[in-house]
Amino acid sequence: MTAITRTVLLTLGRLPKALDLARSFAARGWRVVIAEPFPRHLAGASRVVSRSCVVTAPATDRRRYLDDLRRIIDEERVGLVVPVSEEAMHVAFLRDSLPAATTLFAMPPQVLLELHDKQRFVARCAALGLAAPETFALGDAAALGLAASGPFVVKPVYSCSGRGVSFHARGEAVPEQAARGRAIVQRFVAGSVFSSFTVAARGRARITVVYRGAVMSGTVAVCFERVQQPAIEHWVETFVARTDFSGFVSFDFVVDALGAAHAIECNPRATSGIHFVHPDDLAGAVADPEGSEPVRFRDQRTMQQLFPCLTETQRSMFGPKFRGNLHHLLSARDVTWRLDDPLPLLTMPFTSWPIIAMSIRQRCTFGEVATLDVGWYDDDVPG
Repeated sequence: MTAITRTVLLTLGRLPKALDLARSFAARGWRVVIAEPFPRHLAGASRVVSRSCVVTAPATDRRRYLDDLRRIIDEERVGLVVPVSEEAMHVAFLRDSLPAATTLFAMPPQVLLELHDKQRFVARCAALGLAAPETFALGDAAALGLAASGPFVVKPVYSCSGRGVSFHARGEAVPEQAARGRAIVQRFVAGSVFSSFTVAARGRARITVVYRGAVMSGTVAVCFERVQQPAIEHWVETFVARTDFSGFVSFDFVVDALGAAHAIECNPRATSGIHFVHPDDLAGAVADPEGSEPVRFRDQRTMQQLFPCLTETQRSMFGPKFRGNLHHLLSARDVTWRLDDPLPLLTMPFTSWPIIAMSIRQRCTFGEVATLDVGWYDDDVPG
């Protein structure tokens, strides 16, 4: 390969999944560059990262954010751009303005935005013949009928980490409008909640991880357990095949009492399930998505984010969840720690302070505010 194909740009560095990607690419001989709105961040403390570049947060100025990324791609001779988290919807708009030698590991923006939109995603599932609960726009007459027929959920059309989600019993009043942007009313499905993460290439799922929260911080899992759920795996494989999907794609599911999997929303990006992909195989699955090399799971079936898991364990000390939380805290492997690259974990209180301070000011969990400045929350498409 030429030099230009050996530099990868990760478009966020503050989350552990960026660190997984950085370490995996570096182990394969890639030079790792990170674009991040925060001057200091988790992955930036790693010895495997060659350079961190401060960029405009897309929530501040989307067009300037894309200009910043284009400048880095040109200056660093980037051969591969890999979106990491919620910024993926913004990064996708680079597709038509990249150098010929640069690859973007993401679907076109119109595809990602359709999946990110909770109402359009359910409509897409219906068109594909895949199970998803009835969903209507907040304010539609059909939404009122749905609320009168059984328990229901109200949530923003564009959201993540459970922000703005509320659960309601049958017959409860439906809000007239959402606090922010458009919202939907969705039929509540009773059952067990699971999440999935998939690396896909042209309609083929290279690997699908199914997992569930073992320790929760609000609605966000800070310790997670990999499980086997054939119904979910089949649903995901069918979706990927019928949409000819390439890139990262993740879903939240409810498996009902009969074992049927219902997709309640899509996250067209990487999620915590990425931590269960073997680090020796992750970069290969991204850099050569149509390759024949197997993509393996890690040996560990339970992984944790140490500091938030410790916080939740302390918080539950006098409650019924304490013993379970303590067990996971003491037994699960941390997603960040590595003996030959210790600084990301050891410096995390310092590198993550901007997010910690924000969570304190807003009285929210770390997970709820960690991507507020890079997420996609409205219908304003860059021109």
